[in-house]
Amino acid sequence: MKTIPPGLAAALAGGVTTLARGWRLTRRDGVVIALTEHDEDLFVDGTLFRAASGASGSEDASALGFAVGGGEMSAALTSDLIDEADLDAGRYDGAAIELILADWSAPENFLVLRRATLGEVRREGGSFQAELRGLSAALNMVRGRLFTAGCDADLGDARCTVALDGPAYRADGTVAGVEGPGLLTASGLDAHAAGWFAQGRLVFTGGANEGFATEVKAHGIDGGARLELWQRPPAPLAPGDGFTVTAGCDRRFETCRDRFANTANFRGFPHMPGNDAVLRVALPGGQ
Repeated sequence: MKTIPPGLAAALAGGVTTLARGWRLTRRDGVVIALTEHDEDLFVDGTLFRAASGASGSEDASALGFAVGGGEMSAALTSDLIDEADLDAGRYDGAAIELILADWSAPENFLVLRRATLGEVRREGGSFQAELRGLSAALNMVRGRLFTAGCDADLGDARCTVALDGPAYRADGTVAGVEGPGLLTASGLDAHAAGWFAQGRLVFTGGANEGFATEVKAHGIDGGARLELWQRPPAPLAPGDGFTVTAGCDRRFETCRDRFANTANFRGFPHMPGNDAVLRVALPGGQ
């Protein structure tokens, strides 16, 4: 149960209210951006909430029990507030959001209505709409291990132990040609077979996308190495952009055995019976 500060309670009890909503976003790298639907900037709770953003929000839904509640917010994409390139680069993924109600005539009177995290983001023209996921959304995340045939470790982590810094599993390449926003031909990968870097991790080390990392969707060889990326880089690709890419793993026991010789550290259950074994019934003749 929330306690409304006396000053804000008095404003709510009056015949005419002077209220405005604000959204304070805290990215995982510590950058804080605050927006308000008011027509002037507001200084609330030690933070400057910017008005020149076109910020607005939907109804805020909540439910009893552990059902996931939330709402949406939208704002304009501006270079000094929220840049489209930052959204594309994933810098706002999982950002913490506080929805604040304040009396714009006396900003010291405010109340934090809800805390949430940033979910799916959609862009339309010069604005964006973001889903706000309530705190109960964390209850939908998998905790602990899964009893599955595939491995649940990440390639190269402490449970997997494969050293990805060796030349067999790591390569430095250069963009040789661009076929689409996330499709490129590359030089420097000729020593590796097709599919070697599929589901691997690519990090740009030069060019406009330096520092951007994404997973490789497909690795083919058609007159040269050809990589398709799962996520479109925030800036257009250009010939000469450097990158580092590491081998990928599809989490199958055969891949762990044949590609990495790492069966001792396989973190799945490859011999568990499947659905066919569970549903099998006795048949006449001892079948």
